[in-house]
Amino acid sequence: MRFRKNEVLLVSLLLLGAVISLFPALWMLYSSFRPNEELSSIPPMLLHRSLTTQNYAQLLSSAPVIRWTVNSFFICAIITLGQLLFDSMAGYAFAKKKFAGRQLLFWLVIGTMMVPVHILIVPLYIMMVKLHLVDTLWAAILPGLAGSFGIFFMRQFISTIPTALEEAARMDGCSEFQVFFRIILPLCAPALGVLAIFLFISNWNSFLWPLLVLNSAQTYTLTVGLATLQDKQTLDYGLLMAGAVLASLPMFIVFIMFQRWFVQGMRIGAIKG
Repeated sequence: MRFRKNEVLLVSLLLLGAVISLFPALWMLYSSFRPNEELSSIPPMLLHRSLTTQNYAQLLSSAPVIRWTVNSFFICAIITLGQLLFDSMAGYAFAKKKFAGRQLLFWLVIGTMMVPVHILIVPLYIMMVKLHLVDTLWAAILPGLAGSFGIFFMRQFISTIPTALEEAARMDGCSEFQVFFRIILPLCAPALGVLAIFLFISNWNSFLWPLLVLNSAQTYTLTVGLATLQDKQTLDYGLLMAGAVLASLPMFIVFIMFQRWFVQGMRIGAIKG
């Protein structure tokens, strides 16, 4: 009887946590189908019988949302693929190769994780200006092609791969690149899946850096473009909620597509850790 009470209490707490977590997203979705007059009314109207797609129609007709979405996908895809390649190669070098200053260099990489991102904004912006890349998509891409977290993550995962596999491949005549691409990289698939989800979502939600280096409507990402829709005099909540739904939809799809890799990577990381 006591066990059942504890189980009921645990399930109740989990359900409460799920409701608290999901309510903002469900309210955002519901509000995107309601007129702005109702959303800004005092006292607020929680329920409404008739819903409308006017906010979505107005959003798609008043702003180049499709162009912003394509820009966001392009930036996120290039950064994600670049980091998966460079971070895994660096992680492999730190995990399996012995060279002078390896430990010191690795700790320097880890140290950059402790530096606030905002400190790097000014020197990075000056660099983009000197390279004449401001207001181009590459200004938002280049600083993110490698990351200390990804290097650390891949190094920890690759350290668990038996060295005997590499030695056997070298005995069969494989070069270092063949060992990496044919042996190490396929074994890192779960870790790469987890890292890809993390990188894509974090870069999709990125706002400050794209806001600084992308100055024209044709180069805006979706997050920056939606922020420009806010009028100085009035605030169209329905329009913003519709934009927030469109911005959240790709992240939801990406997570659904790669959740198997995510769960598998977390399971393997927990077992090997």
